[in-house]
Amino acid sequence: MKIAVIGTGYVGLVTGTCLAETGNEVLCVDIDEQKVKKMKSGVVPIYEPHLDVLFERNIKAQRLTFSTSLAEGLEFADVIFLALPTPEDEDGSADLKYILGVADDMGKMIKSYKVIIDKSTVPVGTSDKVKETIAKNTDVEFDVVSNPEFLREGFAVDDFLKPERIVIGSSSEKATEIMKKLYKPFVRSGNPIIIMDERSAELTKYAANSFLATKITFMNEIANFCEKVGADVDKVRIGMGTDSRIGKRFLFPGIGYGGSCFPKDVKALHKSGKGFGYDFKILDSVIKVNQKQKTILIPRIKAHFNHNLKEKKIAVWGLAFKPETDDIREAPSLYVIDELLKEGAEVKAFDPEAMPNVKRKFGDKIGFSKNMYETLENAEALVICTEWGIFRTPNFNKAKELMSNHVIFDGRNLYDLEDMEKEGFIYSSIGR
Repeated sequence: MKIAVIGTGYVGLVTGTCLAETGNEVLCVDIDEQKVKKMKSGVVPIYEPHLDVLFERNIKAQRLTFSTSLAEGLEFADVIFLALPTPEDEDGSADLKYILGVADDMGKMIKSYKVIIDKSTVPVGTSDKVKETIAKNTDVEFDVVSNPEFLREGFAVDDFLKPERIVIGSSSEKATEIMKKLYKPFVRSGNPIIIMDERSAELTKYAANSFLATKITFMNEIANFCEKVGADVDKVRIGMGTDSRIGKRFLFPGIGYGGSCFPKDVKALHKSGKGFGYDFKILDSVIKVNQKQKTILIPRIKAHFNHNLKEKKIAVWGLAFKPETDDIREAPSLYVIDELLKEGAEVKAFDPEAMPNVKRKFGDKIGFSKNMYETLENAEALVICTEWGIFRTPNFNKAKELMSNHVIFDGRNLYDLEDMEKEGFIYSSIGR
């Protein structure tokens, strides 16, 4: 098939590259001229494991090309993916200006039948709005399909190539058959393609992310309660996770969730509910608890230093919202650093991938290190915000030699309590 993908963020670029990998001809369109220029020269503009190999291979095979022209994309392809940003608006709702703006332009340009696919995470009713926006400018036949993505940053390529399920929201038999044909190579092992109406498909993505965010937040509350009663959240987590009705995943406590999906999607579903006269009381609590959880280590750090962090040298390991990505959107580390700076601390940070993005936010307000150990030189405390693999088994003797004060505040529970006591560190974690 000939496919156009409008928008080359995490979702769009992974979608386009993986569709090219199965033999389709894919044109990725983006208005950012510099970004398109880089991609044409073989530079992947985001960090996502394994994407670079597929990206380079499909460019060389001329299955993957790039353009800044929407008109070129519409002329080239009959299947059009909209992978455009839906940023959080001031009131918490999803801002649809990019999607509806492109839809308005498309209506003036299409000359033959197109399947237009909402790949972005969008509120219930967006497919109807896209249809209306396109239809007001054209009499040409087209269909709008809702096809939400379920890609985890850090695992997005594997998730696309080997999906657990594919959700297609469509009321058109013609469009549905095209979508089934498109995705057939990805479900050879028997994982389902689930067909439903557009509104149910739109809600499925929000419901899934909001449930997972709720599960994380519930465990964070249990962890906080464990500290009050002297229980160990790791033991509680294991006891819960062996129940098949609950499962082991998303039960690890920490300093809250971040990223491009969970915070925005939970707020958008909560706001969407209000728009339809429904109050999601659970989601209201999830939002409030998660916001508080992001800075839960700050009172402990302040207490350790007798409520005076002025000129205290604090090292931070981990800046991305999760491992295996450079994405810092709503990352807990940013909230921790903000609070430390407000208290007058001197912050020096290290992350394997996210430092350039954080530097654009903080500039020279904080320092950055070439490696994890350089961050520890003369540090009076270490704060761990992201569970990158390289932080799991550090050289503690080297760390002690470098640090002026052997204190670790661990927001991701990377280390065993007894091991840290033997290593000679004052160690504060979550729920233990």
